Amino acid sequence: MMTTSRAVISTVLCGVLLIGSSATGYAQDSPTAEEVADIRKQADQGDAEAQTRLGYFYDTGRGVAQDYSQAFLWYRRAADQGDATAQFNLGMLYNNGLGVPKDPAQAIAWWRKAADQGDAGAQFNLGFLYAEGRGVPQNDLLAMSWFRKAADQGDATAQFSLGLLYATGHTVPQDYLQAAGWFLKAAEQGFLEAQLNLGAMYAEGRGVPQDYTQAMAWWRKAADQGNANAQLNLGMLYATGRGAPQDYAQAMTWYREAADQGNAIAEFYLGALYAEGRGVSQDYAQAAEWYRKAADQGTAVAQFSLGVLYADGHGVPRDYVTAHMWMEVAASRASGDNKTTFTVGRDALATQMTPAEIADAQRRAREWQVSFDQRQKSSAR
Repeated sequence: MMTTSRAVISTVLCGVLLIGSSATGYAQDSPTAEEVADIRKQADQGDAEAQTRLGYFYDTGRGVAQDYSQAFLWYRRAADQGDATAQFNLGMLYNNGLGVPKDPAQAIAWWRKAADQGDAGAQFNLGFLYAEGRGVPQNDLLAMSWFRKAADQGDATAQFSLGLLYATGHTVPQDYLQAAGWFLKAAEQGFLEAQLNLGAMYAEGRGVPQDYTQAMAWWRKAADQGNANAQLNLGMLYATGRGAPQDYAQAMTWYREAADQGNAIAEFYLGALYAEGRGVSQDYAQAAEWYRKAADQGTAVAQFSLGVLYADGHGVPRDYVTAHMWMEVAASRASGDNKTTFTVGRDALATQMTPAEIADAQRRAREWQVSFDQRQKSSAR
């Protein structure tokens, strides 16, 4: 029994809208003690910008011991004077319950003050809240309005969010052309998720002409930032010769980058290259190792492929019971043509087994599924 792999471009649009969790407004370098003392003197004299900076130091623990209560005190003084950055950061403290009891209503109130002054971060957060109906009535028009205000200021997170909304048809009619345009704006600023999704749109020809070379270029940028899905997709392009000449060695390189981060699909494809000797010397033991990693994460095709290795005695001792167990698990988890293929393979193997062996394999398959479900529940907590 043999199994082959076929690379399929993974183009699921990914991304979630999230309110930020950190203060904004200043460079990340820690100030010296002298600089802190000078800013504190200005803050004590009522300078709003100095008060905001001092609050930021306490908020982030730069130049002083981190102290959210002190951060709140100084942000509040500056916010009461109308400093938009202080108002935004004060909203973050209320939103996260840092230095003050958590109070979403107060967070919204301060973000609105900052947003009305043009603070892009506050505008984005208000857009998110209206889009999700959190703390305010759900309102698609207001969500898009605030997102657009932030995006028009060049806020990459807002630009990505607009692209995601247009791509998924959430709160607005689905419009891939608009989605691609906003993803491009964010991607050009280095926003990883926008680069990933823009690559997907080029691969699928959604909102832009299908162009695997462009897909590869954008996925490469996301992959260079360490994104496992982009690394997987690059491997698939090299394996299929899309966007670049077919190159299994390059496919192997990118699959391994993703697999080393625990990407189950990459683990499977890496195993397949070892099994087929593409881009690397054929090595069934390595194939079994990578198939097992993916199988343990619930990837049905890897489970079946691992079963094939046990049935054939390639890379592992021949063991029909273990082979049937993995094929049984794979067939129970698969759908469509794969389910049919896996079922046929399992049943063909069963003709070479005794009823007791089949019963043992089925028992082990049930036990594996119970254990897997328990692991899934634990990881979701």
